[in-house]
Amino acid sequence: MSSWWRSAVVYQVYVRSFLDGDGDGVGDLAGLTAGLDAVARLGVDGLWLTPVYRSPQADHGYDVADHRDIDPLFGDLAAFDAVVTAAHDRGLRVVMDLVPNHVSDQHPWFVAARGGGPERALFHVRSQPNGWRSMFGGSAWSALPDGDWYLHLFAPEQPDLNWAHPTVQEDFAATLRFWLARGVDGFRVDVAGGLAKEPSYAEVRRGEDHPHWDRAEVHEIYRSWRRVLGPDVLAVAEAWGPPERTAAFARADELGQAFAFDILRTPWSAAALRRTVDAQLAAHRAVGALPAWVLGNHDIARAATRLGPERALALHLFLLALPGAFFLYAGDELGMPDADVPPERWQDPQSLRSGGRLPNRDGARIPLPWTSGRNLGFTTGDPWLPVPAEWSVYARDRQEADPSSTWSVLHRALSARPALWTTEDLTWEDARPGVLVGRRGGARVVLNASSRPWRLPDGAAVVVRSSPRADPTVVTPSECAWLTDGPVRFRG
Repeated sequence: MSSWWRSAVVYQVYVRSFLDGDGDGVGDLAGLTAGLDAVARLGVDGLWLTPVYRSPQADHGYDVADHRDIDPLFGDLAAFDAVVTAAHDRGLRVVMDLVPNHVSDQHPWFVAARGGGPERALFHVRSQPNGWRSMFGGSAWSALPDGDWYLHLFAPEQPDLNWAHPTVQEDFAATLRFWLARGVDGFRVDVAGGLAKEPSYAEVRRGEDHPHWDRAEVHEIYRSWRRVLGPDVLAVAEAWGPPERTAAFARADELGQAFAFDILRTPWSAAALRRTVDAQLAAHRAVGALPAWVLGNHDIARAATRLGPERALALHLFLLALPGAFFLYAGDELGMPDADVPPERWQDPQSLRSGGRLPNRDGARIPLPWTSGRNLGFTTGDPWLPVPAEWSVYARDRQEADPSSTWSVLHRALSARPALWTTEDLTWEDARPGVLVGRRGGARVVLNASSRPWRLPDGAAVVVRSSPRADPTVVTPSECAWLTDGPVRFRG
């Protein structure tokens, strides 16, 4: 399958934190429309919106009460249509976050099921719970008023759907058609591997995955989706596990793409990074696909915090040079780190429900800084998470004016990428330990993960580098550079 999304760069917008258009302190669709020029200037191919569906917001939109409506917190369907139109006018595709594993406990189906209606068949309801655990801590089962128990792999407000029931399957097909008719170009699929549960509800032995992760039945679900989507609609799986297991979702007759999450767990080591890249490429090529590389999202600490700002930017350039797509988390183009959110301001249900035992994700969800003004230009009201005043150094207007900023480096890389990396092959060239040199066509990417500078080959020209002020004759430690022997035509 050859489609636009196979090598696209998609910008993940955490809508709550992008830009507030109405002054209530929460980012919304009006703010997103107002900020689309900035997204287009960066040079990405599309944007992925975190959930904006109607929701009580128990898990910031991942508890959906109506998959075919917009929550008033973010606007309405007209505001959504305005985003799609404005994005397409700027050459940007629009990707929605689809949440098929569970719904809100305020979804009409579950309201009826709680009352004892036949809708209980649309969920996993048992007379006794088993030992399955929630991803947010504690039991994965909660009691209904009559003493039966329902399954929720996440919060109690997020009951899991029974995907063996045809009504669930038919309803989600209708949801896909609804958003496609409004001009949506793709879907990120939340908890993609969790939909099909082990039918006997077998207990989990110590050290084993839940028996409902990545079952064979889930692949049949996605084959039915692809028949609705057609060949040119992006669908990317949020699925964790070894590459050969997650790449199965990227088969041409299923979703077509899957995140290469294990790069997030790979240490800063040339040998380790090469092993991860080789394993992902091999697993995806075996099914005719390419990986969707990712270095950050709303569920993990920001790359600049995990790796340090220099290595984070270098690794962004390295992954952007590899065959496949790349998903860029909004704020990473500004070099933002995590913020230290005091416990009394925590919003993350994962931390609140676990009493702080599970990591707090609020630090990676802080509203974006736009200017050096009040609340750094994000809102005229009280921001939903505190915006550090000292973060004016990361403000977009300041970054765009500085040719050595993180934004400027990534902008140059995104401008050069389409003309530079034109093939889907990757070969490694011999280099000393600690240095990776990958060739694609007539260009090379060099990542220096060693402690010594690496001298550029004779005749090599630097197209873009992660340390613009470094010695032009070498690639310095913790730096990545793109090299070519000929001129490169930049986009835009």
